[in-house]
Amino acid sequence: MEHRISAHAVQPGLSPSPRVKNVIAVGSGKGGVGKSTTAVNLALALHADGAKVGILDADVYGPSIPTMLGLSGKPDSPDNKSIEPMRAFGIEAMSIGFLVDAETPMIWRGPMATSALTQLFTDTLWGDLDYLLIDLPPGTGDIQLTLAQKIPVAGAVIVTTPQDIATLDAKKALKMFHKVEVPVLGIIENMALHVCSNCGHEEHLFGEGGGQRMAAQYGVPLLGSLPLDIAIREQGDAGQPVVIASPDSAVAEAYRQTARAMAAQLALRPRASIPIASSLV
Repeated sequence: MEHRISAHAVQPGLSPSPRVKNVIAVGSGKGGVGKSTTAVNLALALHADGAKVGILDADVYGPSIPTMLGLSGKPDSPDNKSIEPMRAFGIEAMSIGFLVDAETPMIWRGPMATSALTQLFTDTLWGDLDYLLIDLPPGTGDIQLTLAQKIPVAGAVIVTTPQDIATLDAKKALKMFHKVEVPVLGIIENMALHVCSNCGHEEHLFGEGGGQRMAAQYGVPLLGSLPLDIAIREQGDAGQPVVIASPDSAVAEAYRQTARAMAAQLALRPRASIPIASSLV
């Protein structure tokens, strides 16, 4: 069935980007919950369903998107001001990791990091995208506030693992988005279940139901529960995300279902007041 992807309303005082219909922030309260891996596979899952998708790596201190997408080299600049996004597996990508050496530490104060994020968003020659996922760094600091103040965001998703120590910080991220008037589309519970590759035994290594309890507490949907699977790590390290490397696997299907749930929640949001050309998917 054909449906149209519309541009949706963003924060008060901002207008949607003319080239990007919907910016979706992917955040977490803490590191180590698999947020970047989730963002990459969600972007590829949306593309597999026919959408035009990009991903922006907003973690200027620890960019990981180039490695996960198997990209190297520097992007082209047609006028020495703007930059062409890199491309992999049908999606567009931009990261500070394309512009500096992989082993060079970014020893920047907050204003420099936030300026870099703004430039990466505004100076990249994005195509006419249906979705641009922004992979945020952990926490609720300068980069997240700059995103809320200067970049038009249609919605955010929170990635957490089930255990209490992760959901405690994830709640802070959720409350931050509420305070800056960015709607939270839902919660994604990562590493929710491990299935032994030898015997098939299922085990909740990081606890059970933490994402569901958090979703119920704050009245937002649980968009999906993703497994803890060695293939996700191996294929991400190899630059072949699991949605691409093993499209028929149960793991890839979990990402696709989660991406569809995220898109469905966005579709329920008010549309942008400024019309933007629609595309069919």
